[in-house]
Amino acid sequence: MELDLDLEGRRALVIGGAAASRTVLARLRHAGATATLVDPKDAEHRQADAWHLMLSSIDLVLVVELSSEAETTLRSAGHGLPVWITREAPAATAAIGQVTLVGGGPGDPGLLTLAGRYALRAADVVFFDRLAPHGGHNAWAPGAEWIDVGKSPGHHAVPQHEIERLLVEAALAGRTVVRLKGGDPFVFGRGSEEVAACRAAGVPVTVISGVTSAVAVPAAAGIPVTHRELSRTFTVVSGHAPLDDATARHLVGVGGTLVVLMGVSSLPHLSATLQRQGMSADTPLAIIERGMTPDQRTTVTTLSDATETAGMLGVRSPAVIVVGEVVRLGFDADAEATTSLYDVAMMERP
Repeated sequence: MELDLDLEGRRALVIGGAAASRTVLARLRHAGATATLVDPKDAEHRQADAWHLMLSSIDLVLVVELSSEAETTLRSAGHGLPVWITREAPAATAAIGQVTLVGGGPGDPGLLTLAGRYALRAADVVFFDRLAPHGGHNAWAPGAEWIDVGKSPGHHAVPQHEIERLLVEAALAGRTVVRLKGGDPFVFGRGSEEVAACRAAGVPVTVISGVTSAVAVPAAAGIPVTHRELSRTFTVVSGHAPLDDATARHLVGVGGTLVVLMGVSSLPHLSATLQRQGMSADTPLAIIERGMTPDQRTTVTTLSDATETAGMLGVRSPAVIVVGEVVRLGFDADAEATTSLYDVAMMERP
């Protein structure tokens, strides 16, 4: 509902079937309005004088299901009255619903795209992750059921195959489903597995891309992943599994910037493997914890000192690790950056 109105205490009339009007009714009631539902069959042949009498005590009319001829009669009857008449899209009423994977971005609700907001607004049920923004769910999808299926390091309360089953089950029951994920669904988000599960079950599925933390979180720390004449490439890798020698050798050969997601627990292995495959020990490395939140902390060090000093400062996930010369550009750009981990380590040594 794209209305910049204070609906608290307003009297609203919704014209449409109960199923098609369910999300509109939920939003009105969430906004504090008094909503009355009118069956479109009853409204179809209502005369202008009957409409005029009804509209005289109404502030807002939302047309969900009504023929164009009947709507013309309705609007004519409201002419001269202080009533707002608008049309709203009906909620899905098909036998099979649909699933939309929404990338929620790195955590800041402001980075949730407009397309993502529109999908949430139409949702009957939202399955959300731990790192997905969900603090404003009452405003984004009032009336929808919100189900936490998030994972934390080492603890998958809801296994991936069960998440896929829940998505399919809800859609086959005719519900409009949103799968709200942190970052982008297709950047280490297992989104392609969920798409495959929906397609295998014959469920319509779409994907709305999100802002990936691989770019947004370094930027929040003042670190560009590319910089002219300094880094012409950047590579994003998962730190969920240890980096093998062949991959590390390739990454060192490519050069540029290395961005590691979910890599705090594997930082010792990452550091050792990259050095063993030829990356300089004094290569700058940054760890940005809780990026894009009020508790964001950026720490900087070198590849060789990262493990010791990260342990000393109690670095924890979620965090994004950036390796490369571009890290030097963030020292002055991020006003919230902590003292260099390298400097701290030096001070602690005898």
